[in-house]
Amino acid sequence: MADTGTPPVIPEEFQQYNSYAEDPKWQTKFSIIWASVVGAFVVAALPRIIRNLRNGTLFTGVFGINENFNAYGRVSGSGKANRRSQKSRSARRPGIITKILNTLGSITYWSPPGIELNAGQIFIVCSYLAITVVCIVCNAPLISNPNRAGFLAVAQLPPLFLFATKNSILSLLLGPGVGYEKLNFVHRWAGRCLFLGGVIHGSLWIRNHREYGLPIIGMQKETSGVACLGLLCILVATSLRPVRRFAWKFFWIVHFLGFIAFFITLCYHTTYARPWVYAPLALYGLDLLMRMIKIRIKDAVLIPMDKQMTLIHIPYTTSGWIAGQHVRLRVFFQGRIFESHPLTIMSAPPSEGCLACPLESTKEKCGESEEYEISKTSYEGSGLLLGARAVGRWTKALNNFARHEGQRLQALHRNKGKACDEDPNVPVHVMVDGPYGGCSIDPSSYATVLLVSGGSGATFSIGLLDSLVGKCMRDNGNILTRKIEFVWFVRSYAAIQWFAPILQTIATHATSCPGLDFHLTVYVTCLCVPERVPEIPNCDVLLARPGVTEVLKRVVDGTPDPAREGECELVVNPHGGKQMKEGGKIVTTPETSEEEIVGAAPGGGLAVCASGPERLTREAANAVARLCASGKGVQLGRIGLHTELYAV
Repeated sequence: MADTGTPPVIPEEFQQYNSYAEDPKWQTKFSIIWASVVGAFVVAALPRIIRNLRNGTLFTGVFGINENFNAYGRVSGSGKANRRSQKSRSARRPGIITKILNTLGSITYWSPPGIELNAGQIFIVCSYLAITVVCIVCNAPLISNPNRAGFLAVAQLPPLFLFATKNSILSLLLGPGVGYEKLNFVHRWAGRCLFLGGVIHGSLWIRNHREYGLPIIGMQKETSGVACLGLLCILVATSLRPVRRFAWKFFWIVHFLGFIAFFITLCYHTTYARPWVYAPLALYGLDLLMRMIKIRIKDAVLIPMDKQMTLIHIPYTTSGWIAGQHVRLRVFFQGRIFESHPLTIMSAPPSEGCLACPLESTKEKCGESEEYEISKTSYEGSGLLLGARAVGRWTKALNNFARHEGQRLQALHRNKGKACDEDPNVPVHVMVDGPYGGCSIDPSSYATVLLVSGGSGATFSIGLLDSLVGKCMRDNGNILTRKIEFVWFVRSYAAIQWFAPILQTIATHATSCPGLDFHLTVYVTCLCVPERVPEIPNCDVLLARPGVTEVLKRVVDGTPDPAREGECELVVNPHGGKQMKEGGKIVTTPETSEEEIVGAAPGGGLAVCASGPERLTREAANAVARLCASGKGVQLGRIGLHTELYAV
């Protein structure tokens, strides 16, 4: 056979675009980019990871909560000497790294209203969108062959599930404080990028089919593609914030079933999608496995404080979580066995917190240097304590059940001639899944700590407060905190009674702790008839609604609250201290609050933890951003911020 030579080479401009050879390369490029960015964040978090590994909290809660029926611990009484030795450490001069971090914080903490994202998160979202769009349009003939958009849509599946699962690899690696709720915004926007790629791919293919007179529905590839696009539209439409907030169960069911159907139709649509489905299935399988390991079925008691708040106490639970984390709780009552809800743990582990410490032992402890044993017997600290505000159907039904069942048990005891409490506790069985989340900063490494909460958001702040005061009592030289300001915004005086016994116990321990300046302020934001105000040491109850910026400035400068200034009419307070009337305002001022107000220690750092509705957390973030950009922020040193948004 004659040798005809090499075949002719077709010029590039006349070559047909081979999407099945070129577009997978862009999938790989996109995956390398986002994985590299995630790796960079992990490297940047290495100091925090090492610190958590050293103090033993990196893997806390990985295998769920634990119980101890003996529940005894040890407390060191050497806190006074150790706290004195920390004074010089906490007052060191801020370095260049601290100044750089404060400058970055002044930019990234800014939070515009309405979108529930700060400037740092907005930058991440915009970068993710830009990378996705560039990978879709770069050197791609989308009009004639829109496959690139489809390939990039499929490439969104791994990050979509990585940032969605409650037990993601990132959460396990970074430890408590970086839970799924902090990473979920990336999941939402990855889903929107998936929708963007699917719409571009599907709409342009439909356009081409209409232009050349080809059937849109009929063959398997086209029919399954249209089904995929329709499922994506349903998933995105039912994932909008109004649907999540007002029809959560509907959103969850559609989300769960919709993605199963989407995966099946996607694999029928193209064989190129199957390798990209394996990673999401593996991530979701890991999540289910970790949930199975974490789930516990426990005995619990319901404590209805009033018609608005129900406390859930799970006794003998002593470890497996850190302050500020939450669990998903399922209470077996009235046939509601399939409903689980996230509730914040409002008590620290007994070995770390102060709620379980008997007050008598605490008073005897002060000034002593030897260690002594304490018994975890009080209901506040002997286990895991949750608070459920009666705002939705489930929480209202739980509160009604607790009150009515308590009345039934009370009547039953009376009929049997047994003594019973005025409000008996209601025993129930619960299923606990968790813990998850947590505080992203360590408040005990800052000299000044401001805890701001609104309404039921106090459950998060109380957990941190319990841990902080307990650590100060057990101070072994590693605790820098010397000033704690607890601020709580409520709508009525009756709301103070929700957590009054717990706050009284913590405040009493705090006042007995040498070297710790603790103060609690409750702002009542609605005009109402004052009810019984509980006696809490170092607590002011003011009828006012200052901004978080004003509160932060007062804490940093050490100035008195403006609501207490002016001429006041002194009224007798049966609970101790003084009660003043001021233009309709009623202010409860215990005697201990007349001491000199101390500002934040220069160089010791400031930690701000805000929990509650979106408006409050946004105000706190913007207030910290202003402080970081000011000269006062430079003098303070490190400034840490953690916000806990009570919304879905």
